Amino acid sequence: MAPGELPRKVASPTLTVLLCLGLCWGLWDQAQMGQHEAPSLSANPGPVVALGGNVSLSCSSSWPRGSYRLLKEREADAPQHLEWMFRRERGQGIFHVGPVNTSHAGTYRCYVSPQSYPDSWSHPSDPLHLQVTGVYKAPSLSAMPGSLALSGDNLTLQCHSETGFDRFALTKDEKLRAPQHLEGQPSPNFLLGPVSHTHGGQYRCYCGHKLSSTWSAPSAPLGVLITGIYEKPSLSARPGTSVKNVTLQCRSEIWFDTFHLSKEGSLAPPQVLHLQDRAIPYQVNFTLSPVTSDLEGTYQCYSSNSNSSYLLSQPSDPLELLVSVSNSQDYTMENLIRLGISALILMVLGVLLFQARHRQGRPQDAAGTST
Repeated sequence: MAPGELPRKVASPTLTVLLCLGLCWGLWDQAQMGQHEAPSLSANPGPVVALGGNVSLSCSSSWPRGSYRLLKEREADAPQHLEWMFRRERGQGIFHVGPVNTSHAGTYRCYVSPQSYPDSWSHPSDPLHLQVTGVYKAPSLSAMPGSLALSGDNLTLQCHSETGFDRFALTKDEKLRAPQHLEGQPSPNFLLGPVSHTHGGQYRCYCGHKLSSTWSAPSAPLGVLITGIYEKPSLSARPGTSVKNVTLQCRSEIWFDTFHLSKEGSLAPPQVLHLQDRAIPYQVNFTLSPVTSDLEGTYQCYSSNSNSSYLLSQPSDPLELLVSVSNSQDYTMENLIRLGISALILMVLGVLLFQARHRQGRPQDAAGTST
């Protein structure tokens, strides 16, 4: 030590070790909480649930034990608080909700408080939007220009509802499972196109209000058929079993097990027949009856496979069906003849009845004259 220099205090080794341990423990503690800051929140069977149904909200984290809290945004009620011991499911808190009503619709978040840190809560999970359907009357869904769309064309699906709704959603699912999401738009018209094989399937639509998580019941399903995927079949007319019907035969040289018959300009879905005879050529017969002027028009047929029933072949060459006026005249003449015969029979019966009554009156007249 130099002359005049004050002596410096030397920290004890024990104090230095304790300070280091405290600092390291604090950093490790923060690192551990940082790795598990936010749990994840999911819904089973899904975040879209029908009115009166049930749903489970699962809050999951990497901590094996702890407390879980579920919060619903913009709610004055106290948050639900759930303690779990995790003997069966590790790192998961499950909140059962239902029967669901309109008050359950909204945005949820969950938090976790690990057992090692009982006085602290994690950051919130990502929001989960729980949407309730069946609150309003179901709309209807239609396709313009029709549910048959050639690959590459444009197609518009229109959701028709009562007035007052300003949000519409469209879902697609061939198996008609409950939708996982309902993404709304202000217009009831959904433009699909240019369509491809991915657009074939069953569609439904919903209507609702802005800034709300409640929706109508789903519309009836609408099947969208995409044509032009396979080679075209042929369509021909065959005499019917009687003058009252006609048969249109759809035929393919390539194996298909499903055939569709459509009429140009008709809003009705195509008629569908499944193959019964597997002998070549593959064909089915569509019977149209009764033969009236309503059957007149241009027809085309398509082929498809049952495992991809919304993907159809190219259309057959058009077949124009005409109902002859002479047939209608024949039916009219036939009816007139039947009416004439009936009238003649009634007239003959009337004459015979008159004669019988006249004969019965003659003996009485003769008896009166003799007296």
